[in-house]
Amino acid sequence: MALVIQTEPAEEPLSIEEVKTHLRVDMDDDDDLISSMIKTAREHAEDVTHRKLITQTWKYYLDEWPDCEYIELPFPPLKTVSSIKYTDYNLATTTMTLATDYVVDTNKEPGRIVLAYGKTWPTATLHVTSPIEIIFICGFGTPEDIPEKIKSGMKIDLSTYYENREDFLAGQQIEHLGIVDKLYYSSRIFIF
Repeated sequence: MALVIQTEPAEEPLSIEEVKTHLRVDMDDDDDLISSMIKTAREHAEDVTHRKLITQTWKYYLDEWPDCEYIELPFPPLKTVSSIKYTDYNLATTTMTLATDYVVDTNKEPGRIVLAYGKTWPTATLHVTSPIEIIFICGFGTPEDIPEKIKSGMKIDLSTYYENREDFLAGQQIEHLGIVDKLYYSSRIFIF
């Protein structure tokens, strides 16, 4: 299994203005630093919750088909599956057809690809390395769609980063306050 990001989030969960208001920063001198801190805070929230906050596109590679009739996808919430392709040992690539070969279940967490009624996974002899490619879109959506407790955790993290900005700039490990992860844990998905 391998995961590769195809399309990064177009925005961050918190705007620079929102964070500057929270930090009580009036000057623009630290805008680049605060932008970097916002991205770091988002990535920490995503790592702890095992979710993606803002809409993004990922490629998920598998070495073989599962034994069951579904494939669980990482990084809920799942929005949609763009494509499923597999490559056989002759390097011929086949694209599976939505609704005919499989359906997408976005109601479950994690989201799943489920075989259509009466269908089975392809029986072709697969290529030896990462022969199955699934492209999917995940994330809560826009900043307005993200649960407030996750944004609150990010703001607490950002306060800690900003108070320790010299360490942040030097790439030093900055200890997260326990309350931050507690805010994230209620949204955490325990898979992958």
